[in-house]
Amino acid sequence: MSLALLRIWRTPALQALLIQAGAFAPTLAVVFLLARAGVPVSYLGAAVVHGVLAAGLTWWRGLARWWCAIQLAFPLALYGALMLALPPLLFLAAFVFLLTLYWSTFRTQVPYYPSGKRAWDEVAALLPPGRAVSMIDIGSGLGGLVLDLARRRPESRFTGIELAPLPWLASRIRAAAIGSSASFIRGDYEQLDFGDYDLVFAYLSPAAMSALWRKASAEMRPGSVLVSYEFLITGKAPDLTIAPIGRGPNVFVWHF
Repeated sequence: MSLALLRIWRTPALQALLIQAGAFAPTLAVVFLLARAGVPVSYLGAAVVHGVLAAGLTWWRGLARWWCAIQLAFPLALYGALMLALPPLLFLAAFVFLLTLYWSTFRTQVPYYPSGKRAWDEVAALLPPGRAVSMIDIGSGLGGLVLDLARRRPESRFTGIELAPLPWLASRIRAAAIGSSASFIRGDYEQLDFGDYDLVFAYLSPAAMSALWRKASAEMRPGSVLVSYEFLITGKAPDLTIAPIGRGPNVFVWHF
């Protein structure tokens, strides 16, 4: 098995999906045994049995506790959706929308997190003054940070990279609408060379931080800066921690 396939195989989302599918046969067995014992089981009851079995298997596999809650709720949510008798095309439209919004979140374990203006202000303050700089936002979402910095520092180069098609397209449209110099790439930041940038900004997830540090420490050049919003790198203390004014997550900075 290739490394890429192995990484996909180990993703919690795929394991949870396989557990849901694997719980189907035991659910049928439980329903059959109850019926043989004179205890009829409704569709709702079967959904409860399926959810409990899936949650138990998820706990046994050692996935995060919130996956257990999702596994328990999923069959019940499916039953509720069926009872509403919604048009099939509505489910297809919802699936396509979520697919283009989150894309390969099941593999990267990085959902969509908007950063907000407080984080933008802190990142702007970290940019070296008096010269043109190159900055990239990995997992740029709708492009807010990149567009804001391009407006503040028009002499510099600001880029966002996003894997999910819908946020990437929205970023491109926003940049074109206001005539921004910001650029947006659709792709995986692992294919980039961090050595091309003075500052790398990341708002990812705890699951992605170790791999991010390995890449950054191997590629970032002396004098460059890695910035993470909210999430720390395990085993590598930041050189600077910035607590934003008011409420909000910290900004963590590592100098190279």
